[in-house]
Amino acid sequence: MDIRKKITFNYVALSTFSTSLLCIIVFFLFRENNRYHFLKRLDDRSKIVASIHFQKDPEKIKYYKNLQKNGLEELIEEEEYVLKINSHNSFDYNTNLNLPNTFYTNILSTGKDSYEKDNKYYLGQIFQENGQRYIVIVGARDRKGKDTTVYIVKIMLFGGIGFVILAFLLGRFLAKRVINPVARITKEVKRISASNLHNRLPEVKNSDEISDLTNTFNNMLDRLETSFEIQANFINNASHELKTPITTIIAEAEIMLLKERAVEEYVESLENIYSQASRLGNLTESLLKLTQTGYDGQKQVSDVARIDELLLDVKSDLDKIYPDNRVSIIINIAPKDSNLLLLPCNKPLLELAINNIITNGVKYSDNNEVFVNLSANDEMIKITINDIGIGIPPEDIPHLYEPFFRGKIATKYIGYGLGLPLASKIIRMHEGELQVQSEQNKGTIVTIIFKKRNIKKSNV
Repeated sequence: MDIRKKITFNYVALSTFSTSLLCIIVFFLFRENNRYHFLKRLDDRSKIVASIHFQKDPEKIKYYKNLQKNGLEELIEEEEYVLKINSHNSFDYNTNLNLPNTFYTNILSTGKDSYEKDNKYYLGQIFQENGQRYIVIVGARDRKGKDTTVYIVKIMLFGGIGFVILAFLLGRFLAKRVINPVARITKEVKRISASNLHNRLPEVKNSDEISDLTNTFNNMLDRLETSFEIQANFINNASHELKTPITTIIAEAEIMLLKERAVEEYVESLENIYSQASRLGNLTESLLKLTQTGYDGQKQVSDVARIDELLLDVKSDLDKIYPDNRVSIIINIAPKDSNLLLLPCNKPLLELAINNIITNGVKYSDNNEVFVNLSANDEMIKITINDIGIGIPPEDIPHLYEPFFRGKIATKYIGYGLGLPLASKIIRMHEGELQVQSEQNKGTIVTIIFKKRNIKKSNV
């Protein structure tokens, strides 16, 4: 049984139970109300019977007889009895009355009692005249009460059946209304495949379980897309990002092999090769970890680094590739607050991401000035990279993080369209935000923000 049918069935079952309970309560209250009013009528009759019995004046007797006949509603199978009480526990018994002894006992002890048998009611009460006590008993059949009870039972029966049918229709409507958002999510999910992992479910503004489900699924798609893209493009990323250290190692080896050199030159060259090989090893290991663990934020993040030192390391590496670069690093924080710059991270990967962004600034500004501003406080760490380059056309900005995408004006520069997408994935892996503002032919401002509250919630 699917969820829609379960919701409908449960709604009908609960509605039927609650309606049945209500009908039972109404039935008993209605029946008790009928009984109360009929006994009230019998009480009025008993008073008239007592008055007729006690009056010695023929005119008054005639008046009461006429009132009983014409002034009051006729009772069906009406019976009237006046029994003289001889002592506190004896009275003149009438053999026409077939009533239980408890009925008489209750009347003698309490002064009044009623009894019902086969929908016929008897009301007995004590009256006193000139020091003599009498039991006046009036009996009648409540046919009207029975008819109205049967009538209301029919109403509740057919009304209950109608309500169950209505509950079924409302239950189906409710189930459809409840399940439709889930069905819509299922339909959207079926459209998402390996070829369009960038698609996301439409956001639901209501703060409910469906909204939480949508956000959770979109977050899962973020992680899956990151993992899938990095794994799918690993070879391209590796060839792009590992090219520089490999080229440096090959160049150093070729230069050293051209002719014999002094020991100091060999040592210096080997140290450079060792440095680049170590960087290559760390980078390879980090990329391998990224492809293996995807976006879970656990195995990738294992270091605690100072962002200012990391930027200086990036600048040092950049100086080897672009010796005449004009990158300026500005640190807007007092030395005593240096602990604010500490960030749990995967240092090689984060260094790689920032290196890619700064390198883009240098490359696409034709080695013009690039300013890197670093600031930090108790709430966040902020890195702003500002270049005066070719900028990005507005139509290209939505595609910046697509692997291999390159804008029209960027095609004249050597590149593969992988640097910024990879940087975006790495920064997002560190719970950071990457914001790009650009104007064509005026430059680009890239802002990286690491919020402390997100870092505390992440799995670092």
